[in-house]
Amino acid sequence: MPAAITAWSRHALYLLFMLPGLTLATWVTRTPALRDGLQASTEQMGMILFGFSTGAMLGILSAGRMITRHGANRMLRLGLLGLSGGLCVLAASSDLNSAWCAFAGLLVFGLGMGWADIAANIEGAAVERAIGAPIMTTLHGFFSLGTLVGALIGMAMTAVEVPLDMHLLALAGLSAAATLVLIGQAPRASEQPDAQQASGAEDVHWAALIKDRRLLLICLVVLAMALAEGAANDWLPLLMIDGHGFAQTTGTLIYMVFTLGMTLGRFAGAPVIRRFGRTFTLRASALIGTFSLALVVFCDVQWVAAAAVVLWGIGASLGFPLAISAAGESGTGSDQRVRLAATAGYLAFLVGPPLLGFIGEHFGLRLAMLPVLTLVAIAYVLASSLQERNGLQAETAASKQAG
Repeated sequence: MPAAITAWSRHALYLLFMLPGLTLATWVTRTPALRDGLQASTEQMGMILFGFSTGAMLGILSAGRMITRHGANRMLRLGLLGLSGGLCVLAASSDLNSAWCAFAGLLVFGLGMGWADIAANIEGAAVERAIGAPIMTTLHGFFSLGTLVGALIGMAMTAVEVPLDMHLLALAGLSAAATLVLIGQAPRASEQPDAQQASGAEDVHWAALIKDRRLLLICLVVLAMALAEGAANDWLPLLMIDGHGFAQTTGTLIYMVFTLGMTLGRFAGAPVIRRFGRTFTLRASALIGTFSLALVVFCDVQWVAAAAVVLWGIGASLGFPLAISAAGESGTGSDQRVRLAATAGYLAFLVGPPLLGFIGEHFGLRLAMLPVLTLVAIAYVLASSLQERNGLQAETAASKQAG
């Protein structure tokens, strides 16, 4: 292991991956309170959530150039501080009773998420190459662990009726303080000359990447699995409350169960990949996601729908990190491939909230999950197609790396 990548620096990176999940779950668990405070309809909530999607897409599209100029470490710090800033603006929207302020808060939050996500994934991929061991699913496991912790805190804050603004401001301060403490200890493997040469960013033009058929299939899988994860983050508490008749605290608890499924799935990912390979694991994730979403949409039994949420979390857990790793290893220009795949995922975050909100307003939130169900089923077919068209060579390489 290179001297610059110590055990503590890796742990610092793990903890930095937790912070976006913690802050994300902080406002997701309080969306019912935000909705009630603003007296917003389902369609209006979809447009408010569109602020997050818009900010995230702006962050994704601007991240590459800014990381090239300033480095992944600095952009990760800026992105994480942007998350805290977004929570502060969102807290102000609660006090001002302003939907536009809520939109602005989520826009800032999404911008920070886009910067932090791209920078963290590029740094994680560089650390993987430097130490010769797969850590991407573990890194994303810490993100999910952050959402689990945030959901637990959110459930407690909802149960004891802590005001929304106090909750958001407290978590914003905690996240900002942790960012400033940890960022100086994080690895900077992506900024080393040998890492930049290994990424091959200067050798590949974007036009060539877009013509890469395998990479495009991977991007479609990323889009579908990101939508499965993002739909839960945006709508799951309201889906359980409005669609299945659960109380507000119970709806938040069920979202916590989803984050638990995500966390368990990602931390268990490495041994599963090592035993069965990347393609099989990705297909199994999409299949589990399809089955669980079908139960949530079509089953009227409350406990079955709640139990299916666990499977939803497990099914969505590995799709995004597996596809991101596959994109980075699909050819030269690793950093650009990671950015392109992540951009495809954020397209789901961009289109998802208003689309699902519009469908939910007119047909109910349960039927609004049908597009998500359809795309995850397509991801299963695409994952199978990747294996069929590319043989077992890439699969074997992924399995050896996981080992």
